[in-house]
Amino acid sequence: MPDAPAAEIVADEALVRRLLADQAHAIAGADRMPLRLVAEGWDNHVWRLGEQWAVRVPRRAVAAPLIENEQRWLPMLGPRITAASGLSTPVPVVRGTRSTAFPWPWSVVAWRPGRPAVDVEVEERGAWAEPLGRALRALHSPAPRLHPSNPFRGVPLRARDDAIRARLGQLAVRDTDPGLARAATAAWNTALGAPPWAGPPVWIHGDLHPGNLIARNGRLTAIIDFGDLTAGDPAYDLAVAWLAFDDAGRRTFIEATEVTDAATWTRARGWAAAMGAILAVGSDDRPDYRRLGEGALRRLAAG
Repeated sequence: MPDAPAAEIVADEALVRRLLADQAHAIAGADRMPLRLVAEGWDNHVWRLGEQWAVRVPRRAVAAPLIENEQRWLPMLGPRITAASGLSTPVPVVRGTRSTAFPWPWSVVAWRPGRPAVDVEVEERGAWAEPLGRALRALHSPAPRLHPSNPFRGVPLRARDDAIRARLGQLAVRDTDPGLARAATAAWNTALGAPPWAGPPVWIHGDLHPGNLIARNGRLTAIIDFGDLTAGDPAYDLAVAWLAFDDAGRRTFIEATEVTDAATWTRARGWAAAMGAILAVGSDDRPDYRRLGEGALRRLAAG
């Protein structure tokens, strides 16, 4: 079933150029540069601006706080990630604010050339495991008390049990391979029994999967879309071990993170099962994401 919601406001070229003319003074001539729509996700329209920039404009009200998260926190966290891993992040160059022209914040960020990692075969991603592990090692540090809250990400697994069991049930009904649903359910049940995160809330990306990784010439170059940035259990991000990598890549990634706590990896495996099920049953309008979810579930089922 397709899950992508309809846009509440469509940011067309005329509107984007007006926003740039009004607020993008840090980029000379921004409103006169070539402009083309390159992506329309669940939350944002993305316009390529000239050769160097991208404009991210919310398409629905719920996405506005996500843009604010990036504007507020990425100038601090992005350089830390880059210094540790060499991977770039979408630190805003222009922090657009609400105006009479548009009711929500919006941003201009550097354009990251390459392609989403979801378009790269899992066997070709192994070299990315070490830099991604280093990036998370740098990110997963204690967050301040007033960090962005998120009731869905980085929380104890039991808080999401009802919602995830509903997705696992949908997977069992529609999946042509019943072994995947059984393996995902077993991984989730085991994770529920693991000791919960007992440390302080640490920064987490909150939506870390190959669709939010950028690769170029065989190298991982960027982590994008930090809108769901929050703090909590690092296991939520560490689920990318199964979403992004095969067995060899996963071993390298685990070593690079320097996370040795077995319970954390058990919870991470449970979150991988949850995210795999969500992607597999909720992405009929995104076959690449459906394949991503199914691939993660097959890797979980294989052990």
